[in-house]
Amino acid sequence: MTDVTTNKATPPPTLLDRSDERVAVTQGVGGAVRNFGRRVRAGDLGALPVIVGLVIICIVFQALNTVFLSANNLVNLLFDSCSVGVISLGIVCVLMLGEIDLSVGSVSGLSSAILGVLWVNHGAPVLLAIVIAAVSGLVIGAVYAVLFTRFGMPSFVATLAGLLAFLGLQLNLLGQKGSINLPYGSAVTNFGQLNFMPPVVAYILAAVVAAGIFASGLRTITRRRSAGLSAKPLSVLITQSVAVLVVLEFVVWYLDRDRGVAWMFGVFAALVIVMHYAFTRTKWGRSVTAVGGNREAARRAGIKVDRIYLSCFMLCSLFAAIGGILGAARLASSSQSAGTGDVNLNAIAAAVIGGTSLFGGRGNAYSALLGVLVIQAIASGLTLLNLSSSLRFMITGAVLAVAVLVDSLARRSRAAHGAA
Repeated sequence: MTDVTTNKATPPPTLLDRSDERVAVTQGVGGAVRNFGRRVRAGDLGALPVIVGLVIICIVFQALNTVFLSANNLVNLLFDSCSVGVISLGIVCVLMLGEIDLSVGSVSGLSSAILGVLWVNHGAPVLLAIVIAAVSGLVIGAVYAVLFTRFGMPSFVATLAGLLAFLGLQLNLLGQKGSINLPYGSAVTNFGQLNFMPPVVAYILAAVVAAGIFASGLRTITRRRSAGLSAKPLSVLITQSVAVLVVLEFVVWYLDRDRGVAWMFGVFAALVIVMHYAFTRTKWGRSVTAVGGNREAARRAGIKVDRIYLSCFMLCSLFAAIGGILGAARLASSSQSAGTGDVNLNAIAAAVIGGTSLFGGRGNAYSALLGVLVIQAIASGLTLLNLSSSLRFMITGAVLAVAVLVDSLARRSRAAHGAA
């Protein structure tokens, strides 16, 4: 568009009346805070509810028992959250599509049994046993995807059948003995119980995470500005990166007052970061969000919908298998109880509590991390208070109900804001 009096190109129309994601931000940190407030009022809550909930849980349990926030208890809490957390990370993949996998507990138990049978009973190399256990998860996920995309079987039904079938297969593999003890002192059991990062390594990795956040944000700002789009101020990015750096370094320092950061938790955190990048920075991740939001619209836009379903179901079962392997390493055994009990429910609840929508199209990898920390914090706090496990189920159920309610109200608010 050209100004006829000066014969110069006029600037594009202001974006301030568009959605908040397209608002031209020029007020620095203060403007970012105000924009965040507008997004919250519009129903875009992000991880705010679960973070507030986690803080409240920590305050309450610390007031009731001062051991709760001790370094020793937090180290154990993070250790115990890894197995279910990895399984929950797979649940996020299918929930993003608006689907569900009810068999992740059974798949994790089956992978644990495969590891024990191949490694201990048949003398196979441990690495080969781990690979076969993980591949079994990929195969199971592929079967679910085929049943869903080719035969139209609802994921609820297919995975419910899998829950029963793979639980039976797990029991069959373990036989009458019911459990297989993994060699104590082996690399696997040491990884699950004794291996911690050297302090220097932990501090460096925390700094690397903060630097990665800055580099990724800077790349986004540069690309948006080069395309003529609005972008967050550099001061906001610097503030966010420094805040993450300070928090992570403090966490590492505090945990090092006891045993430090477990390598197992480091693996879980690395998987979360990788999946966050996949969801937010890749064509695949954008396609997953699109399919979860509107499958038919995604198909018409040229997205290979069946392939997206295949990849997500395979990832879900793969993470379930990895979670089972980590659980076996943590307990130093493969048993009939692996993957049973509340493993299945906690993995699904963690993804939902962490902020992944049951309705599809909204969620992120950090949902698994935040959600499992909430569940594990409740379990740890009640254990310290020597209270019945029945309370844990009731409290976790209440938190899950609140999370779904918040998600439903946020969706209604976003719809009303969009209509306005």
